[in-house]
Amino acid sequence: MARPNMPPPNLPPLSLHVPEPRFRPGDEADFSDFDIPAPGATPRPDESAAPADMRDLAYGLVRVLGDDGQAAGPWNPRLPAETLLKMLRAMALTRAFDERMFRAQRQGKTSFYMKSTGEEAVSVGAAHALQRDDMCFPSYRQQGILIARDWPIIDMMNQIYSNKGDRLKGRQLPIMYSAREAGFFSISGNLTTQYPQAVGWAMASAARGDTRIAAAWCGEGSTAEGDFHSACTFASVYRVPVILNVVNNQWAISSFSGFAGAEATTFAARAVGYGIAGLRVDGNDILAVHAATRWAADRARANAGPTLIEHFTYRAEGHSTSDDPGAYRSANEGSHWPLGDPIARLKRHCIAIGIWDEDRQAAMDRDLAEMVRDTARQAEKNGILGHGLHHPMESMFEDVFEEMPWHLKEQQQQMLDEQKAAGL
Repeated sequence: MARPNMPPPNLPPLSLHVPEPRFRPGDEADFSDFDIPAPGATPRPDESAAPADMRDLAYGLVRVLGDDGQAAGPWNPRLPAETLLKMLRAMALTRAFDERMFRAQRQGKTSFYMKSTGEEAVSVGAAHALQRDDMCFPSYRQQGILIARDWPIIDMMNQIYSNKGDRLKGRQLPIMYSAREAGFFSISGNLTTQYPQAVGWAMASAARGDTRIAAAWCGEGSTAEGDFHSACTFASVYRVPVILNVVNNQWAISSFSGFAGAEATTFAARAVGYGIAGLRVDGNDILAVHAATRWAADRARANAGPTLIEHFTYRAEGHSTSDDPGAYRSANEGSHWPLGDPIARLKRHCIAIGIWDEDRQAAMDRDLAEMVRDTARQAEKNGILGHGLHHPMESMFEDVFEEMPWHLKEQQQQMLDEQKAAGL
């Protein structure tokens, strides 16, 4: 007879599961076992449907574009040719911008850059589905929103160079833009702070009886942050008019998505536990991204509550210019990714329906590359890294308070005195 409070005999020892990516450097990537539904296979519920009635959508995959370039199914947004070509141009410009700024960092003209290669559809598709005055709370890989909203790329370059043309006066890490006039909230380097900010902004919009909604983006790894869950709680309880986007690009720096829970379930399934609508979308299909975002926006404007959208995509490049993905993942993962390249897929669609061709695509790519090159040269005239300070030192004390308090005035004067004494 076992003694009280003693474990039963012959129990196996406990073990701890440590997630491990499927492919490491030297492995051959093989995604043939992915369950990818055909375009049109996922139903489209009414925007006012109860979250419990659309539970399966958090585990499926909304798709519109097929391998033949044709659009199919209930999620097909049936966009006019003009919109399709605008989205194609915005994605191509985003990629050309990324290439130029990446090269600038390698040339020592700036300290840091992050590309969005392979993820352009996530930001450009959403930007075209939202209203211009809806407020976007991006992460650091949504530069496509600004580009799709026709924000001047020279302003973005000035920010990257932290030069005298930088409206933010060098106070932000390169690529952490801020453009209120474009509905683009200041990017934060702290993970997922934008989620509760977006929910709070949307709550204020609803409390005022406004018509504008908010949308936020984070990576799949950031769903492990407390801010993510606090935002979901408030969004659910108050039925906040907000769209919460999770960009599942499979990798958070060198940690694969399994460390954030991808082995157990989808990231869209986070919505199920909070009682909010959840959609899982082919993030490399810009028509699916557009359709899902428009659905979620219509739902928010109808006071039916928030939506969490998981964009299933792949980070084709390194996490940033400080990262070497070859040190932790298979070298051919990107080329084997089964959902393809978002630009190539939309180009194929435009050609298939007779509004585009390869020659015009090549001409557009060439013109955009030249335009980005010429704009970069203009931005570099305002200064680059290594040219010294581009803003007066006293400016570090400015723009915090409407009227500078006495103790900051005292510190500012002390700094100026020391600067003068040092002959700087």
